[in-house]
Amino acid sequence: MSYDPSNIFAKILRGEIPSKPVYQSEHVLAFPDISPRAPVHILIIPKGAYTSAQDFSEKASPAEKIAFIDAIGAIAAEQGVTETGYRLIANTGTHGHQEVPHFHLHLVGGRALGSMLPQD
Repeated sequence: MSYDPSNIFAKILRGEIPSKPVYQSEHVLAFPDISPRAPVHILIIPKGAYTSAQDFSEKASPAEKIAFIDAIGAIAAEQGVTETGYRLIANTGTHGHQEVPHFHLHLVGGRALGSMLPQD
């Protein structure tokens, strides 16, 4: 999958679409999901043009990777879910049901989330 600069997250990063940041650093932007699936549902995106978790893993600089991991902890603490727990979801590729071709994590919590995947 090649990076599409017209994807919604690229537009948010360029300021073409407004967002309500809950966290921002040199390398990371985080904001509430517009269709939350839990009381806390934050999207965490790198500011670099990475299509997926795999792409980010292979191409991001050490500084970008550290900033991204640090952001997760800071956001979870700010959202008040470190005590009760939260889930991180990175959908990658067709089988992972990735809808936006820009790497992002969903940080969800604020209630019991149930089992990770339904059993077939």
